[in-house]
Amino acid sequence: MRSLARNPSYLQVTPLALVILLFLLFPVITILVVSFWDFNAYQLIPDFIFDNYSFLLTSEVTLKAYLKTFFYAFTTWAITLSLGFTLAYYLAFYIRSPLLQGVLFVLCTVPFLTSNIIRMISWIPLLGRNGMVNSTLLETGLIDAPLEWLLYSDFAVVLAFVHLYALFMVVPIFNSMMRIDRNLIEASIDAGASALQTVFQVVVPLCKSGIAIGSIFVVTLVMGDFITVRLMSGGLSASVGVLIHNEISLLQYPAAAAGAVVLLLTVMLMLSVLFRFINIKKEL
Repeated sequence: MRSLARNPSYLQVTPLALVILLFLLFPVITILVVSFWDFNAYQLIPDFIFDNYSFLLTSEVTLKAYLKTFFYAFTTWAITLSLGFTLAYYLAFYIRSPLLQGVLFVLCTVPFLTSNIIRMISWIPLLGRNGMVNSTLLETGLIDAPLEWLLYSDFAVVLAFVHLYALFMVVPIFNSMMRIDRNLIEASIDAGASALQTVFQVVVPLCKSGIAIGSIFVVTLVMGDFITVRLMSGGLSASVGVLIHNEISLLQYPAAAAGAVVLLLTVMLMLSVLFRFINIKKEL
């Protein structure tokens, strides 16, 4: 007690430490412990076996699920980065009025105030076989038969991901661009740089932190998502999240825990590679 009284900083950090311990470390440790248990059709059997990991790491189904998940993550990241950077650049450098910037930014966030499920379901009557897109294309004579790949396909999954997570890329990039000194842009133009040279040699390096933070959000959200893949693919595609969800539905908790641990390590490895290219603490 005397040491705590002499060091009040310990008292300040204790509540946060307890919250992290209770809601972050304890669940992760529990999942890690359960991943080594055995199970049958009726119960969980406390044990220390590696069967769950050996099956997971040698299964062809798991390999295909990870490849599909990486495809979704990389494709969604590339599209959201392109769209997010373009939109943030327009708002930051082409809209001069702060009031208009705020209004347009709020308009960008309005669709994200609804449920993710509702936003995904809204694509079904639009992209379905008899949906608005196919009906319009058929009436205009651009196609002779409905396009089957618009819905319940990888295209639909990626489209839904971009719709769901684009804002997570726009916001951090926009915040980074708003902190850029406009004199640097003018100096680049005065030095004879073209618009593209100014963007790639001045703007992009100065908003690396926003790009990194947006990338972290998008990649981690896509890697752990299972509802979007299951709904928009019609059950025809599988991701790591879908496999874990299926194992939980079948009460195979140790196998699901092993899958969650491997997925967590995979995401942490991807983030560690990203952190090697940028020091977010220093940039912020």
